Amino acid sequence: MANQDDQFKKVISHAKEYGYVFQSSEIYEGLSAVYDYAQNGAELKKNIREYWWKAMVQMNENIVGIDAAIFMHPTTWKASGHVDAFNDPLIDNKDSKKRYRADVLIEDYCAKIEAKIDKEVEKAEKRFGGTFDKAQFLTTNQRVVEYQEKINAILSRMAKSLEHEDLADVKALIEELEIADPLTGSRNWTDVKQFNLMFGTKLGASADNAMDLYLRPETAQGIFVNFLNVQKTSRLKIPFGIAQSGKAFRNEIVARQFIFRMREFEQMEMQFFIKPGTQAEWYEYWKETRLRWHLSLGMGAENYRFHDHEKLAHYADAAADIEFKFPFGFKELEGIHSRTDFDLSQHEKFSGKKLQYFDPEENKSYVPYVLETSIGLDRMFLAVFSNSLKDETLEDGSTRTVLALPSVLAPVKAAILPLVKKDGLPEIARQIVEDLKWDFNVVYDEKDAVGRRYRRQDANGTPFCITVDHDTLNDNTVTIRYRDTMKQERVNIEALRDLIKQEVEMRTWLMKM
Repeated sequence: MANQDDQFKKVISHAKEYGYVFQSSEIYEGLSAVYDYAQNGAELKKNIREYWWKAMVQMNENIVGIDAAIFMHPTTWKASGHVDAFNDPLIDNKDSKKRYRADVLIEDYCAKIEAKIDKEVEKAEKRFGGTFDKAQFLTTNQRVVEYQEKINAILSRMAKSLEHEDLADVKALIEELEIADPLTGSRNWTDVKQFNLMFGTKLGASADNAMDLYLRPETAQGIFVNFLNVQKTSRLKIPFGIAQSGKAFRNEIVARQFIFRMREFEQMEMQFFIKPGTQAEWYEYWKETRLRWHLSLGMGAENYRFHDHEKLAHYADAAADIEFKFPFGFKELEGIHSRTDFDLSQHEKFSGKKLQYFDPEENKSYVPYVLETSIGLDRMFLAVFSNSLKDETLEDGSTRTVLALPSVLAPVKAAILPLVKKDGLPEIARQIVEDLKWDFNVVYDEKDAVGRRYRRQDANGTPFCITVDHDTLNDNTVTIRYRDTMKQERVNIEALRDLIKQEVEMRTWLMKM
C-alpha cells in the first residue's frame, strides 16, 4: 500500500507542477473535493471528451447527442427516485468526529485483502518464471482461494444488507471485521444512517415564491425527458441512442482520492433505447464495445476488468462496471446498465404525458427499454494521467520522468525548439509554429539547453519535439524526436504535418477498435 500511496502522491504533485489540475480557490485554502483543470488539463479533458464523442456519436448513425440544462423541474427528481432514494450509508467515528461512507470502509478492507493476493501472485511469478500460469494459480492456490472467498462473502453480505436497508447489519459487519478509523485507529462508531447526496438550490427573484430546485446529480434524466422530442425531430427508429456529456453535482460524504470522487464532476453518458426483450444481447454488445474503446488507447488490457454488480438497482436486470487499475487499486471507471423501462415509465406516470414509441414493424406503441453506458470524464482523466506517468532509467544510468500519454489525447502535440536563440533559427521555428497551429496544438520553447527542454516536454506529455538547427538553414530539414522511444530522425519541414497527423489523428486510434 505504501508504494501505491507514493505513486498516487507523485501523480497529484505532477498534475499541479505541469499545469494539469489545481486545487480550486487555492489562495483561500481551497475547497474540499473541488478542483480546477489548468491549461494542460483543460486540453487533455477536451481531447478525452472528443475521443468519446467521435466514437459514440459521430461513428454511429443511430446515436445523436444533446446538451440538456443543469436545472430541471423538481418533479424530475421525484420521478427518477433521487428525492427518496439517492442516499449513501454514512457512519461517524465518535472519537475522531470524522464521517465515512460505510460501504467504502468495507470496500477498502477488501482492497487490502486484494493487495495480499497480488503479493502472492508476485512471489509465485518470481518463483516459476516463464512457466507461471496466473489464471491457474488464482484458482488453485489455497491461500489465494481463501482470500478471494473472504472478499466475495463480505461484499455479498454488504450488498444484501444495503439492498434490504438493513443498516444495523452494515454496522455489525464493520464491527465484526474490526474496521478502524483510518486516521486514529478508533473503533468507536455511531449507527449507520442514510444521507441524501443532492445539492438543493432555489429558483426565483423573491424568497416568497422561489421554487426549490436541485443541481442535477446525473446527466441521464436530461436525456429521458427529451426522449420524445429527439425521436420525433430526428425520425430515428429503435434501436437508437442519445448521448450527452456534462456537469453533475453530488454532496459526497467522503470526497477523496483527488479527482476520482468530487462534488462537481463531468459525466459522458449514452442511453440506448431498445425493444423490450432484446436487452440481454444489447447489454453484451455495449459491454464489449465500450471495453474495445478503452483498449484502443493502448493502456494495457491487464489494467481493465469487468465487475458484475452484486446489488442491482430495483429497476435494473443487469449491471456491470468496467474497472481500471488506478494507483489505489481497481475501481469503477464506466458502468453499463440494463435499466428496463423504469425511467420512461416513471416520467410518463409523473408528467401525465405519453413517452412511447410507435413501432411500424410491430404496428403498436410501447415504452422502450434502456441500455445505459456511463463514464466519469474526470475518472477517465485520472486513469489516463496516472497510467501514463513513469520514471525511467536510461541506458547511460540517468533517469527521466515521462508522461507517456496516448498521443491522440496529449494536450500539446509538438514543441518547436530552435537550437540557439540567434542566426535566424528562432524565426524558422516561429514559422513552423505558425504553419502547424492550424491543425495541432503546438508550443514554441527556446529556454535552457535543448536536452533540458526535451526532458521538460517528456514530463509534460508532448509526443514530438522538433529542433531547428544550423543544418535547417541549408537543407530545410529538422530533427524530430519521439517522446516514448527518444528516437531522433531528420525530416523535411514540409513532411511534418503528415507525420504528426499519422500519429495523433483520432481515426488512426479508433480504427483499433
